[in-house]
Amino acid sequence: MATEGEARAEIGIIGGSGFYQMDGLTGARRVHVPTPFGDPSSAITLGVLHGREVAFISRHDEGHRLLPSEVPSHANIYALKQLGVRQVLAVSAVGSLREEVAPLHAVVPDQIIDRTSGRSSTFFGGGMVAHVAFADPYCPCLASALGESAAAAGVTAHAGGSMVVINGPAFSTRAESQLYRSWGASIIGMTAIP
Repeated sequence: MATEGEARAEIGIIGGSGFYQMDGLTGARRVHVPTPFGDPSSAITLGVLHGREVAFISRHDEGHRLLPSEVPSHANIYALKQLGVRQVLAVSAVGSLREEVAPLHAVVPDQIIDRTSGRSSTFFGGGMVAHVAFADPYCPCLASALGESAAAAGVTAHAGGSMVVINGPAFSTRAESQLYRSWGASIIGMTAIP
């Protein structure tokens, strides 16, 4: 297994439920990147995909051993940053709150509604204060590229919409889902926050 000092990547991909490995990488190798936030959720696989250096991490670890609230998000992001990652694609299995968003459709959200509790939501604190702009939580350039790529691959994709993030592992009640629909949300998941 390579060490963090030998490895570099420009794009990070975080795989969600059912997405535990990255197929199609050439020169794939696994690295361990220690962080001040503990170990990431899995070893990181580095390789080249269509000429781009990619780092892949399994959010729930291989075999899906981590609950949404147990995912070491800070360690995962810190490790990717240590590898030089500048953009992150985080793939999640989510539920639809809209009739037009059918199973197996892709959604590239542009807003988020945080309904989680008990999760550390910042790298700051302990004497280090910062306020981070979060009005537009997703990168519009990356979102556009994802939408175009999905269309080119023949995937039905929906551009924009709000994702509600809940703690899990329980799914929302029918009443909660109706409330989120009334707010105009499109999808619901458990891992986009923090």
